Amino acid sequence: MYINVKATSFDIAYRAGVSQSTVSRALRNSPLVNEETRLKIQAIAKELNYKVDKNARNLRSQQSNTLALLLFEDPTSDDSQINPFFLSMLGSITRACANKGYDLLVSFQQMDNDWHAEFEDTNKADGIILLGYGDYVAYKEKLVHLHEQGTHFVRWGAEVKDMDVATIGCDNFHGGYQLTEHLIQKGHKQCAFIGTASRRAPEFYDRYKGHAAALKHAGISVDENLQIDALYTEEAGYLASKELLAAGAKFDALFAACDLIAVGAIRALTEHGLAIPDDVAVVGFDDIPMASFVNPPLTTAKQDTMLAGQLLVENLLKLIAGDKPSTLLIESQLIERSSS
Repeated sequence: MYINVKATSFDIAYRAGVSQSTVSRALRNSPLVNEETRLKIQAIAKELNYKVDKNARNLRSQQSNTLALLLFEDPTSDDSQINPFFLSMLGSITRACANKGYDLLVSFQQMDNDWHAEFEDTNKADGIILLGYGDYVAYKEKLVHLHEQGTHFVRWGAEVKDMDVATIGCDNFHGGYQLTEHLIQKGHKQCAFIGTASRRAPEFYDRYKGHAAALKHAGISVDENLQIDALYTEEAGYLASKELLAAGAKFDALFAACDLIAVGAIRALTEHGLAIPDDVAVVGFDDIPMASFVNPPLTTAKQDTMLAGQLLVENLLKLIAGDKPSTLLIESQLIERSSS
């Protein structure tokens, strides 16, 4: 007996040598699939007499009542690969989802061509929250793809000036200004800055701009030789501080662009025989749990992760409901400890 078996999108994917989600996007003419691949997939679908199951498509279009939280894999001193700042954010986002009656799906961002489209395409989640990005210049293309596809997503970070992207972030300029003003009020006039100050790290760059503005307001010139690039880790802070010391730079305070950098800097300064804060005052940014236990306890700028989690979830749900996305900046709070 002859049985007529209907072709599926998985059959097309096998023949075309692509993923099933790529087939799905090609058959609806998504701009995320290049023309050559799209035409190949559509030709195979025609050859196999493939018909889109409209009932299944309608079922997939229904909301899942789940949000996806995608973390960027950061280099860390342990096996977590998660920046410790985002761990407290994870807790507040989970709580905010529960309060809204939503489940939360947590995963890492997969940096291939399809990671940004998989979740809504396969009905895993109604929208996406993005935490972390690495090198922003390289990462921005992913945001462009998400935006062009019409994916519902919000992100934590600096404001995106040239795209209508919903962003919740810290007022990093104000935080940088406030910390430097604190150092100046303590009598420090030669302040080094450890952290990448460029478009590759827009949050650090805004902190540096606030730092420079505070110096200028106090009549202190900004010495570019006292700024050393570093990204996110204790090791980066340690190596950058060693570079600064090896160059013979003269400074009586050090502004680390995040707490992890500050931890590495404290180790480098201590190994060099410098006392903190008597010889060099040190400040960080984020107020991660480690900040109050390092020796000496770290002066830093506290970011309100509880409020951040609530705003990320609330704004994503508004976006899913069809409201216009917005960018909101949260002020940081100066936490003074004995490192300054």
